[in-house]
Amino acid sequence: MNGPRQQSQGARRLILVRHCEAVGQAPESPLSPEGFRQAERLKDFLADHPVDFLVTSEFLRARQSAAPIASANSLGIHIDPQLNERKLASEPIVNWRELLRRSFSEPELCGPRGESASEALARASASLNEILAAGHRLPVVVSHGNLISLVLHSIDRSFGYEGWAGLSNPDVYLLEKSPSGGLGFRRMWY
Repeated sequence: MNGPRQQSQGARRLILVRHCEAVGQAPESPLSPEGFRQAERLKDFLADHPVDFLVTSEFLRARQSAAPIASANSLGIHIDPQLNERKLASEPIVNWRELLRRSFSEPELCGPRGESASEALARASASLNEILAAGHRLPVVVSHGNLISLVLHSIDRSFGYEGWAGLSNPDVYLLEKSPSGGLGFRRMWY
């Protein structure tokens, strides 16, 4: 499955944010005290950017990471379940890191009753393409590490497991369309 594609109309750029530090992995796990401080730093980091649309996954940690940005820009937070983190398996598995590593080269691989990398990328790409086509000046998307890594991997195959392992909480990437129509990205966070 291909990642986000060129659109004839709409935004040329999109900021993709990994959520701030949370106290757990469950959908309703909140940010840690450090995560709330990171969310304020994230707001300050994006202050000079013309953010005009904000969308997050359904997970509490993503919504809480976006809240200061929304407040500073007088924006609502749009929720899109297509941006939820990939579900590797229906129950915790011991070898989850190995499964994650292999899924970059074996995109149909998944744990028991889990979601494959291909399935997760398809839903993320649908959401990102819709956001890019909507005509926003600079949309910000707050999501999760594995999902973001799959999107970045679809743009540049060299971004794989090691790229995922190198992500920080938070992390910020600018996705940008080139004049030739391709999509590239660069890390913005320090």
